[in-house]
Amino acid sequence: MSGVIRARRRLGAAAAYVRSAPGTYLWLLVLFVTTVALHHMPPQFEEDFLRQRSTNLNELSSNPVRVFITSAMWTDGGRWLPYAVLYTVFHAPAERWLGTARWLAVCVAAHVLATLAGEGALLVAIRDGTAPRSAAGTLDIGVSYALAGVVAVLVYRIAAPWRYAYLAVVLCVYTVPLMAAPTFTDFGHFVALMIGFACRPLTVGRGKPWNPKETPAALRS
Repeated sequence: MSGVIRARRRLGAAAAYVRSAPGTYLWLLVLFVTTVALHHMPPQFEEDFLRQRSTNLNELSSNPVRVFITSAMWTDGGRWLPYAVLYTVFHAPAERWLGTARWLAVCVAAHVLATLAGEGALLVAIRDGTAPRSAAGTLDIGVSYALAGVVAVLVYRIAAPWRYAYLAVVLCVYTVPLMAAPTFTDFGHFVALMIGFACRPLTVGRGKPWNPKETPAALRS
């Protein structure tokens, strides 16, 4: 009987956590539905279907608003579970801390501005002849720019000195690929990271930074 009670409590706690970050889990639900749809799509249509919802230069020049929205509703590679983990680890805490409106502002800013920066750099490369003209139709979907922005803004959620360790890891994750074998996507991720850091004003008044050292004591009380 006690096991059943504990299971119900855990289920209730999980449900309460989901309700506390509605934007995160609604977005995750959309990604689940679109991922399932993608797996049921004939392979010969999949690439063209996604390209029309991609923030590549061709689509941005004709349907910018539409592709900014639709590109954030599909997963790159058709895998959903890794995103469920990443959204729970990063997006949900950020939304609970900032509130849905501010969290969404970070996501939109990182997604839109990093996309424009990356595609702008690609356009310059095409005009300079260092990238082929066919690159204008490159598939570019996914939610990684918004994720990078949220990962960055969470640095202000953590108290020093833990903040600096987190910052070092984040910078390493996003700058090593950029320096090793840079792509326009890597450049976009780095820009999204900088945008997340620049969103510090949105964190003002959102409570004192979280100190991991104080967590065990808080849980015991």
